[in-house]
Amino acid sequence: MNIPESLKYTASHEWVRAEPDGTLSIGITDHAQDALGELVFVEVPEVGRKLRAEEACGVVESVKAASDVYAPLAGEVVAANKALNDAPAAVNKDPYGAWLFRLQPADPGALAKLLDAAAYRKSFT
Repeated sequence: MNIPESLKYTASHEWVRAEPDGTLSIGITDHAQDALGELVFVEVPEVGRKLRAEEACGVVESVKAASDVYAPLAGEVVAANKALNDAPAAVNKDPYGAWLFRLQPADPGALAKLLDAAAYRKSFT
């Protein structure tokens, strides 16, 4: 199971990467994509949408199941990876490269409250 040390995580299996411009890239973890199987549909939130922490804001769907994607922190969506509309399996190939959306956090300090790699690993093993 690939769990990069440099990222933050949520108990609902989203990963979060801080970008140099202060935004956060968000996707689903290797564990989540593996549990779902081959993705056939990805819905990402619209740019400009304001999200509350832990709010359902997207969907990933496989032939086995559909799962909501949750905002790890409150903030505004500043980018959405619309390329996944045509290539949802990109998440299976590279879950940490195929980000779903980018968020401008309302409170950048809240990132520190998310799980580190060790805590995330313990949350489901």
